[in-house]
Formats: sequence, structure tokens, C-alpha cells
Amino acid sequence: MRNGLQWLVGLVIVATLAACSTGPRAPEAPTRPPATQPRDLGPLTGSLAHPKSRWVPVGWGELPGFGEDPLHEAWIALLANCSRPNAAFAPLCRDVRQLTIATPEEQRQWMTDRLQPYRIEALNGQTEGKLTSYYEPVYEASRVPTATFNVPIYQAPDGLVPRRPWYTRQEIETLPEAQAALRGREIAWMADPIDALMLHIQGSGRLRITEANGYQHTVRVAFSATNEQPYRSVQQWLMSQGVSKVGKWPDDTKAWAAQNPQRVTQLMWSNPRYVFFREETMSEVDAAFGPRGAQGVPLTAGRSIAVDRESIPYGTPVWLASNGPAAQLQKLVVAQDTGSAILGAVRADYFAGTGADAGRLAASMNQPLRLWALWPRQLPAP
Repeated sequence: MRNGLQWLVGLVIVATLAACSTGPRAPEAPTRPPATQPRDLGPLTGSLAHPKSRWVPVGWGELPGFGEDPLHEAWIALLANCSRPNAAFAPLCRDVRQLTIATPEEQRQWMTDRLQPYRIEALNGQTEGKLTSYYEPVYEASRVPTATFNVPIYQAPDGLVPRRPWYTRQEIETLPEAQAALRGREIAWMADPIDALMLHIQGSGRLRITEANGYQHTVRVAFSATNEQPYRSVQQWLMSQGVSKVGKWPDDTKAWAAQNPQRVTQLMWSNPRYVFFREETMSEVDAAFGPRGAQGVPLTAGRSIAVDRESIPYGTPVWLASNGPAAQLQKLVVAQDTGSAILGAVRADYFAGTGADAGRLAASMNQPLRLWALWPRQLPAP
């Protein structure tokens, strides 16, 4: 996989150079649930059985903006997809690799020759859903607790059982038995509890860690597990407390916390879910991509989406159209991740990228969505 990533880094450079001739792009899109831990999924069959959606074959002319998308950008995600393709898409990966440096017109022609578009609908015929967004945050952290860095980020404790509730967030922070189970499991320490909560919500991120000897470097922390407690929105809790302006997460929440420092703990405890992480070293190759999604491949900023697997199989190329205040999007993306809040037929979470700009985009994204699956022609229609 390392060699594959190095190849992809080279393709990122090629794509960047190609982009110089396309002119500036319109701003793209942002909010997210915890990322799902990459795991051994077994054979990715690309099954045509979709419990939550109906796929309706359509002509390419139905896809808005199909002739305008700079496909060289999407090809990075398609190549990543080919490191772990579903069974339906695997036979096309040789073509995908050969077309890496082809012109957009050649790539578009190949798509129309080899793929069939299907409009994705809910079982009741509803064609419009919702697009949100997520990103990979970057925070300062310390390997040892200090007066400033005193919010721990934990590895999963021993004995955690999937689908069996463990201690709540409040219990984790107050009960001696919960503290004992987590002692020595600290990955690092952050300075702001709300930033730590944002890391929990996004499910992965990068930490610029200062080691005990002063050495500084960046690592990635990826989703490992949760305490299997229900997720509760702190924004909803703030509104229940009579706070009227909480629409700009996390800025409004941080402003409220600065004015109400004595209630920050109460705010945090309103969400009983707690996320545990695993640390991953990050080379320059890794840094060029996002975290691995549930499909097990690195996410590509602006070209990877999280979906409901009961509507769209991992590894499916998807045409996405969404017009709203956050972004105007008509583009090729690939279904490479999932999330606990991404449920339904026409539902997607758009990976905006890494860092503060991606976070601002992710925080503002909540708008209408339409989706079309692009399925290999040699297979029967779903």
C-alpha cells in the first residue's frame, strides 16, 4: 500500500499542475458524525441489493454539470479506490490506471462507454436528500499533561465490548473505576475541551505533538471505538438552556464557554458519547491524503463521501449535485466512508479536507442533495 500511496502522491502533483489550466474553482463544501474505524470488511462484493434505495437507469444528460467537472481531480479518488475495489468495479481498474494522465475528454468518454448512471431514490420515490460535510481537524497537543494541556485523548481501554455500553462521558471523568481503566492509555493532552469534543465528533484528526523532550511532530489519531453511549448534540443542549445563537459550530459554543466557564463541564457532560483513538505515524506520503475511510483507503479532499452502505456500496463512483449557501457542487465523488449519522437513500457526508479552511466549509454545509450511482455496464441493473 505504501508504494501505491507514493504513486498517488505523484498523481496529486500531476493533478495540481493540470489544474493550473482550469482556472480558480468555486468554494466547495461543510458537519460530521464520528468516522468509522477502518476494518477488515472481507470481500467487497458491490452487491446490487440495496435495502434502502432504488436505482433508476437514466441517460448521461440527466447529470448536471457532467461536461464541466475537472475529472483529473476525481481520478485520484478512483485510483485510491482501486487499491481496494468492490467486485463490480475491480475489472475496470486497469483502465482507470491507464487513463490517469489522459485528457478530461478521454476520461469522460471512457466513463460514458463503460458506466451506466442510475438515479438514486428512496424506496418511496424521493429523489432529494441532505448533504453535510466533515473534515480532519488539526490541533496542538502535548505528550505529557501540563497546566495548559490537560484534556486527555485516550486509546480504547482493555475489555471494551462492541455494542455494550461502557461508562458515560461524565462517569469517565469522575468515577475512580473508569479512571483506573484508562490510566496509562493517554495518547496526548489537548488544551481545549471543546476542541477535544470536536475531535470526537469528527472521528479522526491530526495532532501537532510536543514531546516531553521538546521535539515537535505531527501524528494522526484515528477512530478506534466508542463507549457505545448515545450521541447528544451540545448545540441542542445549549438551545434547551435558552441560548438562541448556536448555528456556527464550534465558534458560538466556544464564545458561550468563554462567558460561562463554570458551566463548560455541564455542557460537555450533556453528550454521553466518548470516542477512543489509535495513534498513527504520518509520513509525507500519508500527509498528502486524508485518513482512511471505512472502505480502508485514504480519503481524497472534495472527492470522497461517506454514505449509508444499505443504499450505496463502498467503492461506487457517484455523481453528486448540491446547490446551497455553502457550495455549488456538481462533481464526481467516490463512496469510501460511512458514519453513524449518515443514514438513508439520498444522504452523503462530503469530506472537505484537512485543517481550518476545510473545517469552516464543513461547519456550514447542510443543504439539498441529489445522487447518481455510476455502475459498470456489464453488470445487470440493480
